[in-house]
Amino acid sequence: MDKVQPKLSRRTVFAGAGTAGALAAVAAVLPKAPAEPAPVATGAQPDADKGGYQVTQHVLRYYQTARV
Repeated sequence: MDKVQPKLSRRTVFAGAGTAGALAAVAAVLPKAPAEPAPVATGAQPDADKGGYQVTQHVLRYYQTARV
């Protein structure tokens, strides 16, 4: 019994590369799933004169616009 192995030709390779490129283009265009909003710190807020990281509307807006 002869085993026939399929021949991998240039045409097959280029067709596969074209298909992979088309799939990548479609995946780039599809809408992404909505991400969960950034958690807002609740509880005791640090004093404004002490500095440090504070979650403000400006910070939340930055995180919304920086999403990829």
